[in-house]
Formats: sequence, C-alpha cells, structure tokens
Amino acid sequence: MSTPSKPWAIIVGAGPSGLLLGLMLAKRGIPVQVIDKSSELDTQPRATHYGPPAMYELRRAGVVDDLRAQGFLPDGVCWRKLDGTYLAGLNLEVVADDPDRMVCLPLNRLGRILMDHIERQPTATVTWGQEVKSIGQDDDKAWVIVQTPEGEKRLEAKYVIGCDGANSQVRRSLFGDWEFPGKTWDEQIVATNTYYDFEPYKWADSNFIIHPEHWYMAARIGKDNLYRITYGEKPGLTNEQLRERLPGKFKTFLPGHPDPDQFKVVNFSPYKIHQRLAESMRVGRFCLAADAAHLCNPFGGMGLTGGIVDIGGLYDCLAGIYEGLADDKILDLYSEVRRQKYNEITNPVSTANILRLFDQDPDKAMENDEFLQLCKRTEEDEEFAREFQNGVNALKHDFTQYYKKDLTNGDVKVGAEHVELGKQPELAAQVTAVGVAD
Repeated sequence: MSTPSKPWAIIVGAGPSGLLLGLMLAKRGIPVQVIDKSSELDTQPRATHYGPPAMYELRRAGVVDDLRAQGFLPDGVCWRKLDGTYLAGLNLEVVADDPDRMVCLPLNRLGRILMDHIERQPTATVTWGQEVKSIGQDDDKAWVIVQTPEGEKRLEAKYVIGCDGANSQVRRSLFGDWEFPGKTWDEQIVATNTYYDFEPYKWADSNFIIHPEHWYMAARIGKDNLYRITYGEKPGLTNEQLRERLPGKFKTFLPGHPDPDQFKVVNFSPYKIHQRLAESMRVGRFCLAADAAHLCNPFGGMGLTGGIVDIGGLYDCLAGIYEGLADDKILDLYSEVRRQKYNEITNPVSTANILRLFDQDPDKAMENDEFLQLCKRTEEDEEFAREFQNGVNALKHDFTQYYKKDLTNGDVKVGAEHVELGKQPELAAQVTAVGVAD
C-alpha cells in the first residue's frame, strides 16, 4: 500500500470505525493515513450485530457483499422469562426486502474485510506501531506526536480524527484524562462466546431474559451453534471468581440446565459498562467518532450501530470540506447533531434496554412495559411492525443537505429533524441490534 506523502486527514485508531472512515475517504480520492499503536488488527470478536443505519453506511463503503457472505441474517429477537416462557418479540422477516436489513458478524471479521478493501486504495495507508503521545494544531494544520519503534515522530494533516476507542488518547489530550462525562453502571456483566445447542428449545436467534438476578442475553453469532451469552453478575468479584461461577450460572439459567461438558466457552470477557459522552466531538481540526466520543451499555447494540453512523456523517462532512462544497462550520453541526442523537436516542434507549432485564418483575412485564406491549402489537400488525422496526433509522442524519449553505452564522439551525429527534425514541430504535458492544 502506497503512503501518501502528505495525508489530508490522519485517523487515529485502526479498529473498524477508523478503517471504515479511511476507506470511505480514500475511495473519494482523499489522501488519508490511519495509524494505530498496536502491531496488527484486533482479533477480539466484540460486537456482532449491525442495525439498518449501520448497514446503510457499510453499503455506501462497498463492503456489504463481503459482510453478508461471511455473516448471516438474524431471524428475530424476543424477550423471555427465566423458565423460557416467551413474552414478546420482533420478526425480522418483516423487513426481509430492506437492502439494509441487519446482519450478524463478529466485529474482528468486519475489521479484516475493511482492511482488505483499504489496502486496494492508492490514497490510503495504515501504519502500525504509532502510539499517540501528544497533539497540537494551528490555523492551517493539526498534528500528533507519536512514539514508534524508531523513536518519536510528528505527523501532520489538515484534520485529525480520533477513532481510538473508549480509552481514546485523542479525547484525553483534548479534554483531560478524566473528562468523559456520564456514569459507570454498578452492574457487572460477563460476555462470552459459547458453543451450545439451543435448537431443541426453538428459541429465536436473539433472546433477552428478564430476571432480577439471572438476567442475560443469548444471541446466535455464527452459522454454527456459536452464541454470544452475556449475563449480569455480582459486583466486586475477581475475574477468577467470575470464571469459577460460570458453570453454575449456566446450569441455572440456560435452557436445558447444561453441565460443563455440554457447552464450550471460547471467549470470556468480564467488564464494567458505561454511559458517557464527550463534551464535544469537534475541537478545531480534531474530531471524535464512535467509542472515542461516546459509550453506552451493550444491550441493544446501540454503541456499534451509532458509532458506524457517526462515521458516515463525518465522512460526508470531511468530503464536503475537501471538495469545497462546505466550510469547516459543518463540523460544528456534526458534533451538535451526533451528540444530540446520543442524548435523545442512544442514551435513553440503551438505558431502557438494560433496565428492562433486571429492574422489573418478569411476571408483570407485559402489564407494565409499554415497549413489550408494542412488540406484541407487531406480531399482529405487519404494517406497524415494519414502521416499528424502521424507527431505528432516526439515528441517521444527512449532512450533505448543508453543502453550499451559508454556515457562517454561529446560530445556524440543522433543519426540522433537529427539533423532532426526541419524539419517538422508544419505538424501534431500542432494538437496533442485539449484539454486545466493545
């Protein structure tokens, strides 16, 4: 892969979000350099489900055919009680004709697909072993000081984008190490990739179990019997204690109450979960996107889908600037709109998703939970079901509408959608996906 002598944009982070932005810009002919402190692609499977707004951006990037070939189309999602009793669900076959229908594929495999595509672009390069130590900018350019195996180096471009994940050094350099407003949940979760045969129980591809103690999600993530099983645990336990407790947890809550020789855990990842949003997603010539800008709990896949939608919006803004179709005020709109989407959709919806699992009586859930009642209605009304599932597209926003607009007024409005975002976030937006985010 050739290295542009003077990249117009530097992207920090060669995870899927950084590679996706680099690919989209490079295919537009924009010189771009993606850097990462690691020595190779991340091999952790992490998130798995790409909701329709994310699929739209991946389709624009030209990688959907590969994604579908390697992944699969989930059949549906449902909510159950601990004994497996079905409460309500959504049939994804209702939107079978949608070109952006949800696809399931572990995130590390998407990263490989994106890497294969970006390697074909003559205006792009990916450079490993580049750890950001400090940043700076002036009226004409931005730069990062990176530590490399050969020593420190200064890299410059017109714009620098932080796609370097939850512990983003770009965000820390802009706002401070501990300035990431929001909260950390008290609840401990454990994410596993587990081979287990759910076929005898006729469960959906994705299942959420409501219970005050044994709440969990079981979602098929492979074409075989590989499932993402993510469950709540007692806080304060060590990783060793959590691993020791896993067989007993699975024996208690999985259908069939399996013994250890009846399942195989191939990935085990305990972690704390967060709801956080950076003060801004644009500071001069620096921008943030995806997990570097915001975090949410993994139940519903809002973080993955919302992060990919960030990338599509930022791509349109940067491409508009590069081609003279917009000035850099459009990046203020990017920050405003994407933060608003988080505050009005991603944060409240993902919060409702996790609370639904442990903060209600499963025997009264159908009486008290309006969302489950709406899911039940979709089972009898196909037109409503389609409308309900398309509600997730509220995460999208068309930034090309601001091309060639007068963006010099600091009080510029962002259109009718700006004042209507919060109308119905409880519709389908909260089932954008059923995977586990980073």
